[in-house]
Amino acid sequence: MFELNAQGAWRVGLALVLLGFGSGALLGLGFQRDEFLGGYTSWRRRLLRLGHIACIALGMLQMLCANSSAASASGSLATACWLCWRVGAIAMPLVCWSSAFVPRLRHLFALPVISLASAAALTLWLSMERGGTQL
Repeated sequence: MFELNAQGAWRVGLALVLLGFGSGALLGLGFQRDEFLGGYTSWRRRLLRLGHIACIALGMLQMLCANSSAASASGSLATACWLCWRVGAIAMPLVCWSSAFVPRLRHLFALPVISLASAAALTLWLSMERGGTQL
């Protein structure tokens, strides 16, 4: 499951999508109550929703990149690319969820953002290097 390649990205991506569905279902248990988790616009509720969506979106993005022309690349840049996708996709929902309960942890958002930006740049680079026009 943790291979740093396209197959591993597909598996982790699908696991993140399932985690996003599960966390969304848990949040859905109380959405009808106005004051659930402090109300619709509360910091806690917004960050928990963001974490749930981050799981689904970043999971799908990993699966999409696993089917790109960059997926057939090998070597240290390819390994770094998949590592950045993995770190960012796992760290983003974790930072969202932990920041919901400990607001000062919001400063950790730099880690997943830098990791995901690096992953996207490396995917683009590898895709162009392989002569692919399809990301």
